[in-house]
Amino acid sequence: MKKIFGAFVLAGLLSFTSHSPAMADSAASLKALDPDTDGTIDLAEAKAGGAKLFATLDPDKDGTLDAKELAGRLDEAGLKAADPDTDGTLDAKEYAAVIEVKFKAANPDNDGTVDLKELDSAAGQALLKLIH
Repeated sequence: MKKIFGAFVLAGLLSFTSHSPAMADSAASLKALDPDTDGTIDLAEAKAGGAKLFATLDPDKDGTLDAKELAGRLDEAGLKAADPDTDGTLDAKEYAAVIEVKFKAANPDNDGTVDLKELDSAAGQALLKLIH
């Protein structure tokens, strides 16, 4: 009986911890991206985070991000859709435009901010990949 109870406890802990890292990452990201500490990210804060990340993702400092530099953050179709000049890269202005689109998708209540619950959504996670 003790072994069965222990197995249930262990299974419960594993299922709980399997969900915790994503929430912890979202919470930590929210804290890092929220300088006014209101518990939300507005578009200006998202773009500021994106600008910092853009600089980090651009190790060759050519002012653009190519598919290799965007790997894991924006897929080939996303890059193509966000690249109006079709040069195969995103400059800072094009990257900011993608952030705006992803922000709107992550903000279904259209209140102008993204909170922790919204960050934990699929759209919120896609936004986080571009801003933190």
